[in-house]
Amino acid sequence: MKLIDVVTGPWAIQPDKLVEIQAIYATHLRGEKIDIEAVEKRLGRPLNNEPKGYQIVDGVAVIPVSGVLSKKANLFTQVSGMASTEIIGRDIRQAAADGSVAGIVLVVDSPGGTVDGTQALADIVSGARAEKPVVTVVDGAMCSAAYWIGAAAQEVYISSATDQVGSIGIVFAHKDISAAEAMQGVKTTEVTAGKFKRIASNYAPLSEPGRATMQETADYLYSLFIGAVAQARGVSEEKVLQDMADGRVFIGQQAIDAGLVDGVSTLDGAIARVKQLAAGAVANSTTSPKAEGEIMDRESILASHPEIADAFRAEGATAERERILGIEAQAMPGHEKLIASLKADGKTTPADAAMQILSSEREKLGAMASRLSSDAPNPVQHAAAPVEDELNAGGNDRASLHAKAKAYQAAHPGTDLMAALRAVEAQ
Repeated sequence: MKLIDVVTGPWAIQPDKLVEIQAIYATHLRGEKIDIEAVEKRLGRPLNNEPKGYQIVDGVAVIPVSGVLSKKANLFTQVSGMASTEIIGRDIRQAAADGSVAGIVLVVDSPGGTVDGTQALADIVSGARAEKPVVTVVDGAMCSAAYWIGAAAQEVYISSATDQVGSIGIVFAHKDISAAEAMQGVKTTEVTAGKFKRIASNYAPLSEPGRATMQETADYLYSLFIGAVAQARGVSEEKVLQDMADGRVFIGQQAIDAGLVDGVSTLDGAIARVKQLAAGAVANSTTSPKAEGEIMDRESILASHPEIADAFRAEGATAERERILGIEAQAMPGHEKLIASLKADGKTTPADAAMQILSSEREKLGAMASRLSSDAPNPVQHAAAPVEDELNAGGNDRASLHAKAKAYQAAHPGTDLMAALRAVEAQ
């Protein structure tokens, strides 16, 4: 990796690590000597990051993928704990060709690294698993570019409830050093040919075309990342986008639930799993591997890994409390029994509860409307006009009187029927 790539190159790495690496670059840019001993003192460990070959344990090659990943080893390999993807790829190819090796275990503890070299190493892992079993076990963190690589194995496991997995995404960093140069009395002028050459120059503020170009590149690399994860995990790209690849870091059981890993395993368990795969004696299951002498069932976890069991219990309890509170938030008067049953079933989500409660409320309102309709009194029949009824009830005499009243009305326009009737009777 060239120093300028630290600033301008795309990364698949946790953001805080990128900041740390860029701080090292800034020190170099100022012309200051990097104090290796001071860095070691700050980290509390020696910076002994020279490339190491793989070990063979019980016929299985154990290959570490540790530290920030870059394509080549250089100054940053020693200072920031970087690992070379080219050297790791070399070790994987050698192990795949080694007749004394039954399979490979990748032991990953990395926050990610540069995009350059990542896809190539993931392809090497895929090629190796076509020849021999390859299993990945996380030993702390497997994020971003490290996940891109580790997920290419046949099976992927965490080793503890606190392992960090995910952070799937791409990040660019643009550093404008023009102000720093101005303070030193320096001004850099770049002469370019080509519309997009140095469109995101570090010697000027980031322009909108420069930002758009960087975003377009990030989106493209992100699509490659999504496709690689989908193929490695045997799921759709939509599934990856929805559940795995929004940049989050998943911890322990969360990574299992999201489908990023297959379960929990110790390193010994992963080695035993590789031997089982190599022998072709693998049961069709997606549970955690069973190491020789170590059955990773509920009872054995409770007995030998109480801290993992406690962590899983705590995570489960927290999730269940959030589920219950979410269902209670959907409560409506008159649906207490339904709310209680949804809380007790252990699986209904708050969103599902809201739909069921609304459906029940609609049914309740419909039944109420039906009851109100059936309880309503019969409609009152319209009564006949009183005068007409009275006239009709009198037989022929009344009919004659009626006829005379009508004639009186004709002779005296504007007279109503009752007045005409009274006038006729008075005659």
